[in-house]
Amino acid sequence: MDIATLEKYDIQKMYKIYDKWPEIARESFESNQKPINFDNIDHIVFAGMGGSGAIGDIFASILSKTNIHVNIVKGYLLPPTVDSNTLVITVSVSGNTTETLAILEAAHKTKSKIIAFSSGGKMLDYCTKNKIDHRLIPQYHSPRGSFTSYLYTILKALHSFLDIKYQDIVESITELEKTCEKVNSSNLTENNSSLNLAKWIKDIPMIYYPFGLQPVAIRFKNSLQENTKIHACAEDVIEACHNGIVSWEIESNVKPILIQGVNDYIKTKERWKVLKEYFKENKINFYEVTSIEGSILTKMINLIYFLDYATIYFAILSKRDPTPVKSIEKIKKEIN
Repeated sequence: MDIATLEKYDIQKMYKIYDKWPEIARESFESNQKPINFDNIDHIVFAGMGGSGAIGDIFASILSKTNIHVNIVKGYLLPPTVDSNTLVITVSVSGNTTETLAILEAAHKTKSKIIAFSSGGKMLDYCTKNKIDHRLIPQYHSPRGSFTSYLYTILKALHSFLDIKYQDIVESITELEKTCEKVNSSNLTENNSSLNLAKWIKDIPMIYYPFGLQPVAIRFKNSLQENTKIHACAEDVIEACHNGIVSWEIESNVKPILIQGVNDYIKTKERWKVLKEYFKENKINFYEVTSIEGSILTKMINLIYFLDYATIYFAILSKRDPTPVKSIEKIKKEIN
């Protein structure tokens, strides 16, 4: 792997945007984005699909230990529990995602509070027409490439209202900068952990994850599918021990990747230990990924960065351009 190979197959230069992720994150959080402040909110609905939907997953994980009830909507239907104490947050990088627009329109018919984030499109038009708070965020390369731009701009707008610690956000960006030095395109050596994972990936990855890190696993699965064009699966490690583990009793072309949190719950750590022993006894080759120390936001964003970059490197090693998603574009065209 070298820059010439990256340039040859990554035709639209996705890797260059990923090299700038920490810079984009810091600029987005330090932007002049106006904070929001709503009273008496006890229910939040995040609506978005694909890369935009991953933003909601991140917030749901951060807020999982608070008194705020969070719904993630990746589809057309607004939860019937939405009321005047609900904040509906719609995210669409393109601004034209039909499912998210449907949620925006449905929310407008309720007494809920609404805030929308997009790079323009139909979402901006609808919000302008109906006097809904809309925040414009630029798109970098693609929706999935715009992840840090959207995450940290939305954090700037919401963190005070949601009582997300300022120091946790700053820590996550600082650690992202450190991770960048290890995995970006200027370090295409045997010390690049993302490149090493890319070299290991083959067949169908089965991604196991613990409570709290589901957003990481889902994002990794989605990036494998979009960037490398391969099948991938994700499953909660505890749930897997009650069903999915049986699938390993026969030989297959599925390969396990274990995403572990450095501070996982003690019972989860016991489960990881047993699962790894099981794989070793049955000569099943697996790959371990462990988070860094820090807040849940720091853990998630740095894992996502490391794993996303692995999917770009794997695409290049497989001689595929990571950017095109022709099947998605075809389906969107048929639906729109």
